[in-house]
Amino acid sequence: MSSTAVDAAGAPAPDVGPPLVPGGPLEAKHMRSAPYRNAVQQGKLTRTHWHIAWANGLGWGFDGMDGAIFALVAPMVMQEFAVTLPEYRSGVQIAMLVGIVGLYLWPWLADQFGRRTLLAVNIAMFSLMMPLVALAPNWGFFVAAYAIVRFALNGEWAIGSMLVAETWPARLRGMIVSVDRSAWGVGAALAGTITAVVVGQWGWRAAFVLPAVVALLAVYVRFLCPESPYWVRTMDRKRRIREALRNGHGISAEDRQWIGKAEKVGVSQLFLPDMRRSTLLATFVACTNVIAFSTVGLWMPLFLKEAHGWTAAEYGSFYVAWGLIGVLGIIGAGWIIDRFGRRLGFVLMLVEGAVFLTLWTYTSNNTLLWVYGLLWSIGFLGVWGPATTYTAEMYPTRIRGVGNGFSWALAFFTGYVLWPFVSVWIREATGSFQLAFLLIPVVMLGQAAVVWWWSPENAGKDLDGIHV
Repeated sequence: MSSTAVDAAGAPAPDVGPPLVPGGPLEAKHMRSAPYRNAVQQGKLTRTHWHIAWANGLGWGFDGMDGAIFALVAPMVMQEFAVTLPEYRSGVQIAMLVGIVGLYLWPWLADQFGRRTLLAVNIAMFSLMMPLVALAPNWGFFVAAYAIVRFALNGEWAIGSMLVAETWPARLRGMIVSVDRSAWGVGAALAGTITAVVVGQWGWRAAFVLPAVVALLAVYVRFLCPESPYWVRTMDRKRRIREALRNGHGISAEDRQWIGKAEKVGVSQLFLPDMRRSTLLATFVACTNVIAFSTVGLWMPLFLKEAHGWTAAEYGSFYVAWGLIGVLGIIGAGWIIDRFGRRLGFVLMLVEGAVFLTLWTYTSNNTLLWVYGLLWSIGFLGVWGPATTYTAEMYPTRIRGVGNGFSWALAFFTGYVLWPFVSVWIREATGSFQLAFLLIPVVMLGQAAVVWWWSPENAGKDLDGIHV
């Protein structure tokens, strides 16, 4: 039987929890910071937890905003620089490939030097490059500057998502990662407003100047967001074991096994016997998600124009509504995976999206195109919340950045560099994107089956309780 502490007046004393004991010299140094002490608290939410969530959500929002602005101003850019569609496509592919490098490199660096520092550097780089895109004197300069923007921006959300996963209480991890992920749709919708108001008044270059104010976010991260306690403790553990070995002291069998893995090259650790299954599952989920999204995201406007005669205004309005409804799907999925488990959340989103996407692809009724379209966005976009949470949980802290970077970099290369050739080939062979779209529900149901039957259930588990 437990008793409740009371203060001198007889009122219940605040629950301050157990005393915070540093795990080593690096954590002792970080413990001097109030935000770090707040982030260590897993039993309650603090102001610091919300600062971290806002920083990551803003990162996702700017990623969505940037991508949408780039797509919306494309006709104006092509006209000003007098580039053909094939030249424009090649420029986009170059920027995408450079961005994929960043998707792996930044999380890898975060494993070496910490989440917070790399996130602040990353944001500053993105912010400085955006005005250079706006000042581009020619097409080559534009592609080079925009490639560096994508290189930095891909790292921003990757590192930010890890920082959220490693600081928020385990019982809320899926929900907050999903809510932050949903900010991408809000940013993309906001880009439509920016493009309509700003570009119409001052031209396409002005649209790339406004997001430069995100530089202030770097200051926000640096002063209000602490380092990840998981990363700090991992660094202290490495230092303690290395010093013991260097001084000839004995270490436990567990520490000896752990340092034997931790001292290997990051990528090689992903395929050690104890990690191979997790790496394959996380990469499969990432790849299938990106393949599905790239097929629809790249070709849905053209499909609606060719198959149903929609105008740019019609499919533009649909795209905005589709994205905003998807935001609700991502948030709902986050609640489900924390309340009822990761596997059930995946299956519900994937099955719902697959059913209504199939109905949408077959219908020719204009009203049903809207109804089915908005319905399938709930599951189709909603599954991105569970997917982002899933890949962060499948890797131990010592290689969480490397693992996340590997899975999503391979996914983006597969989905945005290789898979478009398949989609276009199907369209050329059949005269429509319909069959390419009908393959996506098959991909989604395949992902649902793999997650349900072969994935671990990590809901509510401490990250060190999943992997060490």
